[in-house]
Amino acid sequence: MIENLTKEVFLEKVFNFEKNKEWRFEGNRPAIVDFYADWCGPCKVLAPVLEELSEEYRDAVDIYKIDTEVEQELSAAFGIRSIPTMLFCPTDEAPQMANGALSKAELERVIGEVLKVPKN
Repeated sequence: MIENLTKEVFLEKVFNFEKNKEWRFEGNRPAIVDFYADWCGPCKVLAPVLEELSEEYRDAVDIYKIDTEVEQELSAAFGIRSIPTMLFCPTDEAPQMANGALSKAELERVIGEVLKVPKN
């Protein structure tokens, strides 16, 4: 299941950038954070793909969404200039970002290579 994040929940579950200057992931398992907006066409294309992945990887990867229109401070903190933008958060390495609506195959590759989660 995909969870929509507010700034407060993001600070608690992903990264508390108000407390830490250096990246320190707060989650218990790898995560994907999707920065989107309701009016964004490619974001709408990506949404069902992320839903599928949230089911397939439900015990291994957390998937979050952040509405850039509502959470403008979070968008600014990560320098989000275009959407969709995804933040891939491994548990013990620096995060990586990707722009655009990636295909399911590409997302599965990133989940394996960046998040170090094998395909079920």
